[in-house]
Amino acid sequence: MKLEPARLRRSVLEMAHRGQTVHVPCAFSLIEILSVLYSDFIRRPSGRPDDPERDVLALSKGHGVMALYAVLGELGWITKECLDNYNADGSPLRGLSENNIPGVDVTSGSMGHGLPIAAGWAFGLKKMKSARRVYCVVGDGEMNEGSMWEALAFAGHHKLDNLTVIVDANAFQAMGRTKDILDLEPFEAKFEAFGFFAAGCDGHDRKAIASNLKKLLKVKGKPQALVARTVKGKGVSFMEADNKWHYTRLTKESLEKALAELPLV
Repeated sequence: MKLEPARLRRSVLEMAHRGQTVHVPCAFSLIEILSVLYSDFIRRPSGRPDDPERDVLALSKGHGVMALYAVLGELGWITKECLDNYNADGSPLRGLSENNIPGVDVTSGSMGHGLPIAAGWAFGLKKMKSARRVYCVVGDGEMNEGSMWEALAFAGHHKLDNLTVIVDANAFQAMGRTKDILDLEPFEAKFEAFGFFAAGCDGHDRKAIASNLKKLLKVKGKPQALVARTVKGKGVSFMEADNKWHYTRLTKESLEKALAELPLV
């Protein structure tokens, strides 16, 4: 199943407006990454979210969860009724990633939690000689957390070649530009120093994401990292690289203006 980014973005906008919640731009920078992962890489042998053989997706960047909900809605793992009631009273779908939702593997949102869980999961699967892989999507601002680097050191030390980390490097975090708060670039060199095989690409170019992931998944004896350079708010011009939208709610007018910029699908 090929997932269409414009359709996913429309779903995110509609969820955010109905639920009167924030974090639209940080979901938008994830769209192509998740669409490629679920279209071409994450194995789902039975097609069910409870399949014990399916690959794991740890969304460490849990505040971007609307992008994942939109994907799971396309897969039929979350109902349209549930998406329509996003963030409403009594809804199981809230503003951060929670693993009680079918297909959501990690509860995250407090930065720095998802990658340590993913590394432990990959370690356990490797001990069990399982063919399952663990993909972990993190934010570049989240990489400020010390727990992330402890997890990378653990993964590199144990040669967890069943773990692939993808950095949504959109150059912003909640309170500003990442380079102004704590500049950790170049990420690729730092990953390599921790025993990873690393590559970088345009995080909105689906062909580039797919080709780099194919290359990374051939690596043996090392965990892998893909640094996906993205634009926060990608797809809606007035949100792109404007960090005020991190905590801005959509009005009826801004929703209509945003939807008008997206292709009909």
